[in-house]
Amino acid sequence: MHALRRARRGLAATAAAGSALAALFAATPAQASTADATSEATATVGGSQVKCTSQRPGLAARLSKDIAGALHGRDHATALALYDRATGTSCDFRADTAFDSASVVKVTILGALLRQSMEQHRALTAHEVELTTAMITKSDNDATNALWHQIGHAGIQHFLTLAGMGDTVPGPKGYWGHTQVTAEDQLRLLRLLTSDNSVLDRDARTYALRLMNRVVPEQRWGTPAGAPATATVQVKNGWLPRDTHGWRVHSVGVFTGGGHDYGLVVLSQDNRTMADGVTTIEGAAHAVNRDLNTSTAA
Repeated sequence: MHALRRARRGLAATAAAGSALAALFAATPAQASTADATSEATATVGGSQVKCTSQRPGLAARLSKDIAGALHGRDHATALALYDRATGTSCDFRADTAFDSASVVKVTILGALLRQSMEQHRALTAHEVELTTAMITKSDNDATNALWHQIGHAGIQHFLTLAGMGDTVPGPKGYWGHTQVTAEDQLRLLRLLTSDNSVLDRDARTYALRLMNRVVPEQRWGTPAGAPATATVQVKNGWLPRDTHGWRVHSVGVFTGGGHDYGLVVLSQDNRTMADGVTTIEGAAHAVNRDLNTSTAA
């Protein structure tokens, strides 16, 4: 009888161990499939690569191919960066290349002012509201000059440091349009504006996005090209002709609401005309907006 009980206990222990092992090995493929869900793809254009990753099957390959196609022939003078939280997607093309900022730096100036007011525990003054509204919605340069000098180099740099925008270099001698920016840093700023963080609180982010949503119709070209009607579009563009590298034409945009949560940056230079730059940016934007918002990736 004692031997029978011992045998039964041994069988029970063996069965329990077997069940535990079965559970362990059953969990392993599920964990592996989750880790493997993110796919990567690259496409070569000129001498550089468009690199994309995504958790949606097929999307990384489609985006990298379509972005490369859109930038063909303009690859030496453009840069692009993209994130999409809904699909776990990111893309970059020459995203660490520096460009003269033109007016896209105005979003950075706004961020620096909002951070400064947070640290001073105060709301924006009526005059600051007037200046920021003109600077973002109409790209008013006089308002930008006033805010640039009010915040000061130290205030701008303080915000850049907090925001992790280490590749952005403020323009010398008050020339804010000559600030050096990269697509990667601009995308980092868009991420800050659209997520909880310690740099800009909810009120500051809401204010910035509201101004970018109210940009005047004639300045709403660029990254919004092909955006879905269900998205709330926030945009800021920049354009600047110089003797070297021709027209700088840039566009940064974020798309929220209606299930959308993504940001896109396209920077360009060596454009013969401003219209050439707009055409380049909108070609890439059409590809991105179409691919992200196609329910089934090819």
